Amino acid sequence: MFVLDRHGQPLQPTSPAYARKLLRSGRAVVHRHTPFVIRLRDRAAADSTVHGVQVGIDPGSKHTGISVFRADSADRSGLYSIQLEHRGGRIRDRLTARAAYRRGRRSRNLRYRAPRFDNRTRPQGWLAPSLRHRVDITMSWVVRLTRWVPVTAVHVEKVSFDTHALSAGRPLEGVEYQQGTLAGYEVREYLLAKWGRACAYCGASGVPLNLDHLHPRSRGGSDRVSNLTLACIRCNQAKNATPVEEFLKGRPALLTKILRQAKAPLRDAAAVNATRWALWRALEATGLPVHTASGGRTKWNRSRTGATKSHTLDALHVGHLGTVTAWPSTVLVVTATGRGTYARTIPDRYGFPRLARPRSKLHHGFQTGDLVRANVPAGKKAGIHLGRVLVRSSGSFDITTRHGRVAGINHRHVRHLQRADGYGYTTRKEADRND
Repeated sequence: MFVLDRHGQPLQPTSPAYARKLLRSGRAVVHRHTPFVIRLRDRAAADSTVHGVQVGIDPGSKHTGISVFRADSADRSGLYSIQLEHRGGRIRDRLTARAAYRRGRRSRNLRYRAPRFDNRTRPQGWLAPSLRHRVDITMSWVVRLTRWVPVTAVHVEKVSFDTHALSAGRPLEGVEYQQGTLAGYEVREYLLAKWGRACAYCGASGVPLNLDHLHPRSRGGSDRVSNLTLACIRCNQAKNATPVEEFLKGRPALLTKILRQAKAPLRDAAAVNATRWALWRALEATGLPVHTASGGRTKWNRSRTGATKSHTLDALHVGHLGTVTAWPSTVLVVTATGRGTYARTIPDRYGFPRLARPRSKLHHGFQTGDLVRANVPAGKKAGIHLGRVLVRSSGSFDITTRHGRVAGINHRHVRHLQRADGYGYTTRKEADRND
């Protein structure tokens, strides 16, 4: 648990059991519900011994893992794990829809507005909003952690897939590309991520996987990444030099799925490549010592400690380390939900307003996204419900809990736990060690 002194300065994190003891004795009060932070009433940072903690970051396209750990020489002990769920895809879709609305209005001669995109300039280092969001949400949580824990250093994985080499499917030389030692390793790692570390034909996982050519090389197939997949030894030997269309002619649904997935674009890899330097520069601007490492070292570290593959465990294993003595059993999953919208109308399929929202977002003292606790004494919904609230002016609220949505709860039974901050919170179990 995170601990602050009486002036709001971060102290060394403590165990949940000791935090409960401090709260029961009256020495501490709850400062924040999620993540759980307590504030001591009788202690200042100047009177305490603060060793400090370090933060590891494993950036990704859809998820980013953050680990808070205590480092003793080269050994680490995980204290807290956070998985950030990005909404870059939703931002991209909203911007695409807005552009379509504007094009539609211009083409229908309903209200002419000349296109302005030819007059726009972009500063150096500009990122699309869907990509900038990935950097901003990660930095937002790094800054938050520096307010709650005494962070002394940050470790970040400079993950990258070489999309140029992957798309070309051949060694690039000279001005095209200087072939590195990780060229073939990047292809294998990308395929493992793309096909979910499982055989494409039978779905077997946790077994040795071979690279398989969908269209065999002996029949003119190339080494491009779009022609490669993963196959277990049994399926690889059974397929041999047979084209995938002939090998799966009796399973058309699986054939369609494999061909569609093989042609999937390198969108996620490109997103990580585009944001990794921006994230590194933003971390450097905080003034904290920033240590970088490669994805290959992270995987090697996990193989030595027996940890399974997850973003949070990758964040714990980033960079140089001796061993990992422990890690949290629970991960806080943080989903970027936003703070609503400024638009007070909902458009129809043509971009014209069809529904008006209330001018005020606050109803009966609550706002959509607040973390609340509802204690319903009787009726079909009797019980205690904890989660994010969806408010209505009528006073009949919906609460989204970890088990689903509970609708029609009267606002008189609802109490605040935490004001909306643009994020939704759930928890999940951390993966166990590999056998």
